[in-house]
Amino acid sequence: MPLFAKTPVEKMTEPYHRRWWALLVLCLSLLIVVMANTSLVVAAPDMTKDLGLSSSDLQWVIDGYTVPYAALMLVLGAIGDKYSRRGALVLGLLIFAGGSVMGGLVDETNLVIVARAIMGVGAAVVMPATLSLLVAIFPRAERAKAITAWSATSGLAIAAGPLAAGWLLENHAWGSTFLMNVPVAVLGVVGALLLVPPSKAEGMGRIDYVGGLLSMVSVGSLVYATIEGPHFGWGVGPITAAVVAGVGLLAFVAWELKHPNPMLNVRKFTERPFSGSMMAVLFFFFGTFGSIYYSTQFLQFVLGYDALETGIRLLPLAGAVFVGAAVTGKLAPKLGVKIVVGTGMVIGTAGVFLLTQIETGSTYTDFLAPLLLLGFAIGLSLSPATDTIMGSFPEDELGVGGGANDTALELGCALGIAILGSLLATSYKDKLTDMVGGHLPAEAMDVAKDSVGGGIAVAEQVAKNPQGGAEQAQTLLGAVHESFAHAIAHTSLIGGIIMAAGTLIVIAVLPGRKHTTKHGEEEATPVTEEQTETVGA
Repeated sequence: MPLFAKTPVEKMTEPYHRRWWALLVLCLSLLIVVMANTSLVVAAPDMTKDLGLSSSDLQWVIDGYTVPYAALMLVLGAIGDKYSRRGALVLGLLIFAGGSVMGGLVDETNLVIVARAIMGVGAAVVMPATLSLLVAIFPRAERAKAITAWSATSGLAIAAGPLAAGWLLENHAWGSTFLMNVPVAVLGVVGALLLVPPSKAEGMGRIDYVGGLLSMVSVGSLVYATIEGPHFGWGVGPITAAVVAGVGLLAFVAWELKHPNPMLNVRKFTERPFSGSMMAVLFFFFGTFGSIYYSTQFLQFVLGYDALETGIRLLPLAGAVFVGAAVTGKLAPKLGVKIVVGTGMVIGTAGVFLLTQIETGSTYTDFLAPLLLLGFAIGLSLSPATDTIMGSFPEDELGVGGGANDTALELGCALGIAILGSLLATSYKDKLTDMVGGHLPAEAMDVAKDSVGGGIAVAEQVAKNPQGGAEQAQTLLGAVHESFAHAIAHTSLIGGIIMAAGTLIVIAVLPGRKHTTKHGEEEATPVTEEQTETVGA
């Protein structure tokens, strides 16, 4: 048995015998790129204090990763298809590790943002490569199980990131949350060379770089406008970005429709299984990431849990993901994609709506049921949706398929944090102003309104001020807590309504079990032998 995996998948006459070990490497690679987003949630307070981050700075430390991550996945997935999917995985892990080293060692805000952007580029190479390699390596009969494991890893990372970061922050500075990625990335590189066979698309034509550029401009501008506009006002920058995104999208569609070998065949969006599954992925991560974004803040700032304690309390979500993944393996072949995905979206929507019950006296137990429902919904529905998306692409476009799936996922995350985060901030600010406006100096009030962390910091200063005292500080602290609880309930109501609307759209778009579709002219949509549903328009 050779030490390194050398035989290309395309030349194998039977299924790759070490494919389940290869899947472990792919899931490990996926784990760290998703954890890079979730771990920063609990590290943010320490970074804010150490670097003196403003609200805008913190937002871009978080989202400096998101913009290149979302914008580049489609084109980098196509490049991986043409030249080497395993090579793309290895290169992406090395870029990701380099950005992590930089982020862990620098101590200046702009350099941290640059490091996060470098990590985002690496992640944009890694994530579509993991999915395209998975589909290339596994025979159709086993593909649904492999994608279920891949999907469950995404859910696990949501909880594992805060837990790992919290454990490190007990005894180390925030830079350790960057450096923890490095040994895992190195392990992923070694594992890829030893266990993941080479793979690339055979007979693939020239890459549509114009379409790739238009997709980068469109998605990147959309994500930038979504992040900057709701949080910091619709000034010249966000408005310009929104216009560029709109014009770029129209240009992308027009170009792809006439190109003989398009980057992404946009006609796929007329296929109900593909478009319905893409929307399901987007709405799932919109609701999940938005809810976790503000739930972790309540656990830390209002209930007073430290980073590790917060991470531990997110573990039920990860457990629920695995339960949902186990259930979907049994139900999806029997019930079909529409029923399973639709049911998952209903459950996830219910989880978001439960957060409308949060109030000042709420405890961790009030968050437990929403976390369990969101986790179970992800485990139940993400795998069949992803399987349907990947099944819509021929073998020579697996990287593009992975890029499309992952762009929907990351765009959902960005929209959830940006839109729901903006609603949260506005609601908190308005409520706190109503409660204590006029009772604080203007400068202190501006700090208190900026965030719940700022409100708590002002209360601490009031307690130390001889003109304030413990009683006034406690009054202010109570107002901050009440305002933030109100903001969570209000934001969850709007988020739940958006999720409910998305659920109805997805259920309406996804076809029933009797529908069929074809790739190109004659090939039926790939499905697993285990999954009896035929997907199509």
